Amino acid sequence: MLRVLAVDDEEPALAELLYLLRSDPRVRSAEGATDATEALRRIGRALEAGPDGEDAIDVVFLDIHMAGLTGLDVARLLAGFARPPLVVFVTAHEGFAVQAFDLEAVDYVLKPVRGERLAEAIRRVREQVHAAAPGAPSDQIPVELGGVTRFVPIGDIAYVEAQGDYARLHTADGSHLVRIPLSTLEERWAARGFVRIHRSHLVALDRIDELRMDGGATTVRVGTAELAVSRRHARQLRELLMRHVRG
Repeated sequence: MLRVLAVDDEEPALAELLYLLRSDPRVRSAEGATDATEALRRIGRALEAGPDGEDAIDVVFLDIHMAGLTGLDVARLLAGFARPPLVVFVTAHEGFAVQAFDLEAVDYVLKPVRGERLAEAIRRVREQVHAAAPGAPSDQIPVELGGVTRFVPIGDIAYVEAQGDYARLHTADGSHLVRIPLSTLEERWAARGFVRIHRSHLVALDRIDELRMDGGATTVRVGTAELAVSRRHARQLRELLMRHVRG
């Protein structure tokens, strides 16, 4: 069961969030803090006590806009610790999902908080806690569509297409545009098996169905999509695919 700290400088909003958290049977305890300084003090005690201590905290539900330090500031400070608690952002503002992704937040919940949406955030937190991977890179990426933030599993993404300073994520169910350059995703997802095949494309190695070389031109088939491979990436891609198949 989860030990939770909720942080919001608006007391009615904090009280409502605590009520919802305490109503969930997966939450062992839920305490509140009305500013970032108090929150950091409590988190400091929790880290000193260790994961089995009385003051331990598994996850912090953070408002973003607060007087003094913001929720983003708090999350950046927590990232400097070896084993910080997980972070879920709770905010009335839709425009910070990319920053939440950068800070490896587990989830991004919009106010007013609905019980079923909070339950989903708790489920995601439990998955990470049970996997014993607090602070590990998120397995999802937030995308915005019509004012709604969705979290797409990175494992569902077959390839990524550059569109200026944006990137379009292609999955079996469709595509999603995110405000992140392709070069940034290339760096972040290299360990997940994504490789650059062209200045415009990043592909998941295990989603490549076919590699074709014809008259000096190289292409790959990813599902129904046929993508060009630039000459500078062709040799490396062939070697990576061979190692991947042997592995």
